[in-house]
Amino acid sequence: MDSKELKALVSLLDDEDSEVLSHVEKKIVSLGEEVIPFLEQYWEENFNPIVQRRLEDLIHTLQYDLLKSRLHDYKESGGEDLLEGMWLVATYQYPELSLQQLRQDLEQIYYDAWLEYKSDLHPIDQVKLLNSVLFSKLRFAANTRNFHSPANSFINNILETKKGNPIALCVVYMLVAQKLKMPVFGVNLPNLFILTYKTDQVQFYINAFNRGLIFSKNDIDNYIGHLHLTPEEEYYQPCSNLTIIKRVIRNLIAAYEKIGDHEKVEEVRMLLYTISDPGDPKF
Repeated sequence: MDSKELKALVSLLDDEDSEVLSHVEKKIVSLGEEVIPFLEQYWEENFNPIVQRRLEDLIHTLQYDLLKSRLHDYKESGGEDLLEGMWLVATYQYPELSLQQLRQDLEQIYYDAWLEYKSDLHPIDQVKLLNSVLFSKLRFAANTRNFHSPANSFINNILETKKGNPIALCVVYMLVAQKLKMPVFGVNLPNLFILTYKTDQVQFYINAFNRGLIFSKNDIDNYIGHLHLTPEEEYYQPCSNLTIIKRVIRNLIAAYEKIGDHEKVEEVRMLLYTISDPGDPKF
């Protein structure tokens, strides 16, 4: 469809006939993501609030469908790039967000850490040094004031405000640590996401939400006991990037539930369904 035909089609969005309007909207959606720039341009040129709202809904539908497709592809490819997964989640709220920009932002944090990093240090001293850079020099911190905010699930917000919930801070920590060749991975504890430094010779744990506090397996045993849960291997060992992204999405669902945004709750649940496997926790 050329631009003239597309403009003629979009001009029908002010039609009051519901059947005509439904047909036009379905036709536009069927054209896919390539039509989004044209719809955005038409929105700027059109001053009818009803048409503008319909254009906004169509753009959102197209962007949402694109996100579902990208999440499906991410899952099928194994979810190897954690930052890409976090970027995908963030594009739900910020569809124009650049993955390249996020990489540049992380690169600067890594550079600040690399300047002070010493690979010959004992693992605990390596972690303490990274803690100093992230939590003292760069001032990353726990977002205790807005703990349940949806913003905690969007990596661009975390990098901009330097505040986040446990899993968000762990993701930043882990991305920087792994660029430094440190064997630091996520651990999917109930009610709290943490990190583990793990090699064949040594393993200990890191709480990024508490300024990189270092603790042991016994501390996890006590934590699990306090919750009256049966110990599971996943509470002690590294989890996959896909597990991290699923948990971030579940947090986002809970955040929207708290503020009563039921439409977004349902949309984000569908995103979770897109990357879920049989046997995954229910929504």
